[in-house]
Amino acid sequence: MRIHIVGASGAGSTTLANALSNQLNIKALDSDDYLWLKTEPPFQTKRDLSKRVSMLENDFKVYQSYILSGSIYDWGDELLECFDLIVFLWLPPEIRIKRLINRDYERYGDLIEVGNAHYDMHKAFIDWASMYDQGDTNIRSRKSHELWLKKATCKVLRIEGDFEVDKKIEMILDFIEGDSCK
Repeated sequence: MRIHIVGASGAGSTTLANALSNQLNIKALDSDDYLWLKTEPPFQTKRDLSKRVSMLENDFKVYQSYILSGSIYDWGDELLECFDLIVFLWLPPEIRIKRLINRDYERYGDLIEVGNAHYDMHKAFIDWASMYDQGDTNIRSRKSHELWLKKATCKVLRIEGDFEVDKKIEMILDFIEGDSCK
């Protein structure tokens, strides 16, 4: 099984991928590990496009069954055929943004407060993430994801709403069992 879980930042794709990976006993991968170079603070410098695609293709060959979380919509079109199923997650913006703020507090603590070292980075990230539902195709947005999903050659399962992780796993497994994407 080769699954890609995608959605807005804060929609829970990584959390779901890790939980589903444990349940199915297959490898969980995250697009951020391919997209971003290791920096401090993280998520500052993108890896060269050909390198990230090559790294991901290599891992797909190594693992054969995998769950990729995160978005590759603007750099991974040639990888679309590497999936049997794409799961699109959507959450209301107020839930996502609250999660992202909490996650940044967990990562950076008070450094994201006004006047502190990571405030500008945090604010820019939250502003960017807040644009997902109304943003155009020049950013990671619902519109961008919808256009990208139309290119998919595999089945797409949409999970829209605030469901517990266990419920999302149940929805995915029911979809797989009821479909020919095994």
